[in-house]
Amino acid sequence: MAAHTGQGKYFTLFLAALTLACAGIAYSSSGLGKLLAVVGIVGVVASLLGTMSIKKLEGKTAQKAGAGIMKVAGALASCAGWLVTLVSLHFTQSTGGRMTAALLGIAISLFGILYILPSAFNKNAIWKA
Repeated sequence: MAAHTGQGKYFTLFLAALTLACAGIAYSSSGLGKLLAVVGIVGVVASLLGTMSIKKLEGKTAQKAGAGIMKVAGALASCAGWLVTLVSLHFTQSTGGRMTAALLGIAISLFGILYILPSAFNKNAIWKA
């Protein structure tokens, strides 16, 4: 996962801090929950700042930049499928209607994830150089 130990340490800190923050949010009605949330959020911010501080050590990326619009379109299609599923819950009360809308949302998300995003990333693939 990590190219060097610094990235691994900050990634581990990020995962642990995110877990603490989620636990703190879940139990936010208690004093310990608030403390866990604050410690977790501080840890997440520290891990992100630490990761950005060692960014200069990574070097040049192997893939050329490009096809940014297609990458954004794929990400938006993936999110749109989730939104279709979420918003459709308010439009119908029937189980069949909700299942149909959920399947449509899943199909939209999978189209973005399995068709649009791979085609965007494969335009400038390393093996095509």
